[in-house]
Amino acid sequence: MEGTVLIVDDEKGQREILKMILESEGYDVGVASGGREALSAIQKNNFDLVLSDLKMPGMGGDELLKLVIREKPSVSVVIITAHGTIDSAVDAIRQGAFDYLTKPLDREKLLSVTKRAVEKSRLMSENAMLKLQLEKQFRPEGIIGSDSKMREIFRIIKKVSGSSATVLIYGESGTGKELIAKALHYTSSRAAKPFMAINCAAIPETLLETELFGYEKGAFSGAYAKNTGLFEAADEGTIFLDEIGDMSMSLQAKLLRVIQEREIRRVGGSSNIKVNVRIIAATNKDLDSEIKRGSFREDLFYRLNVIAFKLPPLRDRRSDIPELAASFLKRYNDSFGKKIKGLSDEAMNMLMNYGWPGNVRQLEAVIERAALLNESELIGVESLPMEIMTKPVALSSMDFELPEDGVSFEEFEKEMLVKAMVKAGGVLGKAANLLGMSYRTLQYRLNKFGIVKESYFTPKKNGL
Repeated sequence: MEGTVLIVDDEKGQREILKMILESEGYDVGVASGGREALSAIQKNNFDLVLSDLKMPGMGGDELLKLVIREKPSVSVVIITAHGTIDSAVDAIRQGAFDYLTKPLDREKLLSVTKRAVEKSRLMSENAMLKLQLEKQFRPEGIIGSDSKMREIFRIIKKVSGSSATVLIYGESGTGKELIAKALHYTSSRAAKPFMAINCAAIPETLLETELFGYEKGAFSGAYAKNTGLFEAADEGTIFLDEIGDMSMSLQAKLLRVIQEREIRRVGGSSNIKVNVRIIAATNKDLDSEIKRGSFREDLFYRLNVIAFKLPPLRDRRSDIPELAASFLKRYNDSFGKKIKGLSDEAMNMLMNYGWPGNVRQLEAVIERAALLNESELIGVESLPMEIMTKPVALSSMDFELPEDGVSFEEFEKEMLVKAMVKAGGVLGKAANLLGMSYRTLQYRLNKFGIVKESYFTPKKNGL
């Protein structure tokens, strides 16, 4: 079927001719003798296009147009008019009509306009459906979290959803910062526009600049054509800058200008381009400390920190683990074609007692692995990875007393890092497990103290 069309005309002969032409081309066609009858049909059925005469007794095509736009905005309306009323038809287009046709009707033009109008209507319907799906997927109610800290975050999201204010999200890796950013976007007035995300820590500085702002042809070796950056691509939408704390100072200055002036300049360009983008940034760093160290701009911090909140690590919201695990299990049951009913009590207890250095992302990976390996109705401990089953030693059980004159916590942390690296033989993954933290967190802390693997942990030669 090519599409569904409602023909509205008070002249029976005209209705029948149009119906015959469109049905011969594969359209499903309904008819109405006037505006009120048409409106009733539109409310009961799904039409792609309303093809309406302009001048009719009672409700005319212009009034019907206004009601269709209000009641069914995705339905296209094409007005049919006589030569003497073309001005009225043009006015109808200003009011939202897709196009107009003049009598006597030309068959080829009728079919051309009908095809384009139906395509537009279907595209609008698909976009509306996609928007609803995205809103449902990323609405705060759809994000798992019954913990009081998460409920407070959901409250903030709802409160600022109508705003375009800049948001700064704090949280460890794997806590779901991008998920929250998407919730902010898809519950806002920008939901139908692009959401663009980039990890500032994963891309070298020079490449990050071109990714964000684009570049002109010939801006550098290999720039054979103009390239649009993420800020231009996200115009009227949202850009999510993950790990903003790792952005270089020079790029921070350029980002500050974008926020202040609402314009960007492509690399190698000479003119400024206006952009209307909401910025949501995220970091796992303490930006106050970074400002004191001189590695983050204070003026940029205040521009980003208009609305700020911190996502709790999974270890601080353990009550959410069973629900999160059930959600992930359902997802991977569907992916792997399995019918696993849940986790055994012993397996769930291990999940509840584990420290989760990788947070929600790590939990999902554990459930994915378990669902893939498990062969029974319940996931047992044998399907869990070794690190989950190895209970870490608590500091309280260690032979350690705080001196009366106190300690330097930074020196203590540095010593723990060195000991872990020595015990792990310089293997970062093993050292991270010993300390109950993620690989990336360990890398960050080693860099923080200037602990270089090659300098500290190169095996000694000849017994020296």
